[in-house]
Parts: sequence; C-alpha cells; structure tokens
Amino acid sequence: MIAIVSELAALRARIGEWKRGGMRIGFVPTMGNLHAGHHSLVELARRHADRVVASVFVNPTQFGPGEDFGRYPRTPEADASGLQAAGCDLLWMPSVETMYPHGAQATVQVHVPVITELLEGAHRPGHFDGVATVVSRLFNQVQPDAAVFGRKDYQQLAVIRYLVGDLSFPIEIVAGPTLREADGLAMSSRNQYLSPGERPVAATIHQALQYIKTRITAGDARADVEAAATRMLQERGFDVDYAAVRHPDLREPQEGDNGARVALVAARLGQTRLIDNIEFDVD
Repeated sequence: MIAIVSELAALRARIGEWKRGGMRIGFVPTMGNLHAGHHSLVELARRHADRVVASVFVNPTQFGPGEDFGRYPRTPEADASGLQAAGCDLLWMPSVETMYPHGAQATVQVHVPVITELLEGAHRPGHFDGVATVVSRLFNQVQPDAAVFGRKDYQQLAVIRYLVGDLSFPIEIVAGPTLREADGLAMSSRNQYLSPGERPVAATIHQALQYIKTRITAGDARADVEAAATRMLQERGFDVDYAAVRHPDLREPQEGDNGARVALVAARLGQTRLIDNIEFDVD
C-alpha cells in the first residue's frame, strides 16, 4: 500500500529508515494529474532504486502571470491510485506553506544561467527559476540517489542536469522516454484542455518535428527548415513560439556541424500551449 505523506518530519523519518537499511531511493517529481507517461517514469525509477518516492506539488513559482496555475488539474486520489499500481512506495504531497515557509514571493531563489534564457525561458521569463528552486527543495527534502525526469520537457531536463552538476548534488539524473498517443501527440496533462476539434490538429506538432528531422538529415539549411515547420503549424491554426534545431546542450548548430541534434517546438492551439521535441543524429 502506498504511503501518503504531507509533513516533512514524517517524510524524513521514512526516508531515513530506508537509508539506514542500505536502500537506494528513486524519486519522480510531478505536478500531479498523472497519466501513463508519469507512471512509466515511476517504473523506470524502480529499475534504479529499492524504494520509489513520487511528489505531487503544483508549483506556483514556475507559472507566470496569465498562465494556468489556477486551473491546472488537481486529481490527488487518482494520482495516488495510479502511482500505487505503477510501483511507487511513497507519495510526497507538501502544501505550499511546507514548500515555501516564508511565502512563494519571499523564498530563496535558485537561478541557472545561460540555458534558461532561450527557447522556453525567452517566452516564459522566470519559469526556470521556479523550476530550479522547487527541484532543489524537493531534492533536499527527499534526498534521492536517483531522480527521473521525462524527455518531453527537454530544456527542463537540461536545466536540472546543469543544476545537479554545478551544485554537486549526489543524484543520478535518469531521462525517461516520451510516451505518445497513437497519432504521435506527446502525452501531457495539458492535452485535456484541447477541444474535440483541436485534439486531432494537435498531432501536427509531432508531424512538424518529423519533418524537421527528415529535412535536416537530408542536408537542408536549418533556418529554412525551421521557417517551413513554423509555417506548417501556423497553417493548422497554431500560434508558434518556436520551432528550433539545437545541439543537445541547446547551443545553435553551425553550418557543417555533425552529430546529435534535438528539434524543439512550443506552440499554442486555442487556449492550450503544447511543447514537444525529437532527438536525432546528423552524419
């Protein structure tokens, strides 16, 4: 039976007991409203640890003005049931007061430089400060040996890897694959915002990513491919923030570069903002 804990002392007591028993702790941080993609991260954590902790916390500091913090779906009972079925041992559900005892606006902030200022960071100022701050607090609370994050939030994963390396957290960061619907749409809690008419159109994001991969590997100019992918999405009704090709560390590739690439898209369809990416190699 999964243990559900909301007090920090109780969390630390349980974690301490496991660690004294020589157990390795895996951790999956989430904002709840969990789906099969989240459950796959728990199953992955189980392969890297003896005990698995998942957190559910809708973090106010990573939402900007006018974003969907207030309407972000909260489904704690379903989350607990799904986590138990996926093999999670403990669900950490802190309150905002527990996470930010001095208030969200008066908390110590963690800022990761450079890679937080482009792509998502350019369109959502302050977002990654909120992510880095809450993840640092969660790491301090749970004290995991391994933490699992999904590849769908590619830039977030890069930020967390930078954070862990720079601050010398003794935590292995494990990347889980993106789970997709049958038409290629990446699984996301925000997909439920899509109207019945928008839902099939949303899969165009995956089609645009596949187009980028095909054209870049064929040798087409990056700027031309990015512009064409943007037009493809706009013609289907998307408001596009970016359709970009980058190195895995998010640097812009130069002409003649070979090696690993990632294509990233962020676009709004109606009231729903969606992100996705695809990784590939250029020979």
